[in-house]
Amino acid sequence: MPDSVEPRHWIGTVSREHVMRGVAGGFAMLNHGKEAPLRRVLPGHWLIFYSPKVSFPDGAPLKAFTAIGRIREGQPYQAEMAPGMTGWRRDVDWGKATETPIARLADRLEFTRGNWGMLARRGLFEISAADFQTIHAAMLKE
Repeated sequence: MPDSVEPRHWIGTVSREHVMRGVAGGFAMLNHGKEAPLRRVLPGHWLIFYSPKVSFPDGAPLKAFTAIGRIREGQPYQAEMAPGMTGWRRDVDWGKATETPIARLADRLEFTRGNWGMLARRGLFEISAADFQTIHAAMLKE
């Protein structure tokens, strides 16, 4: 990635249980293993996971940022998620960060003004550098 290009910042909506599998394995999956969203995040971009629930589909509510990392060089690739079931992944260098409830930050984030729940339902959405810095600082302080 050329030095003159600013990294972009993304939020992916994924249950904590699935996020932790990816963090342990050094990868990210989005939208239940779909390829298209992973083509939008490029090497050098930052990805923050927001987890509305502990597990999918019927887990307890969580509403917290659960992981933060930078996309590694390389392309999305397919991997087995369960016997006979594959999904797309992208490698990520996950940082050491503390789970942070969105309620602690919502009044300071641009993307939470208005109906941000519609953004979260997309599974992946871009945020400003300022919002990224706010979330990043909170996750590292906790």
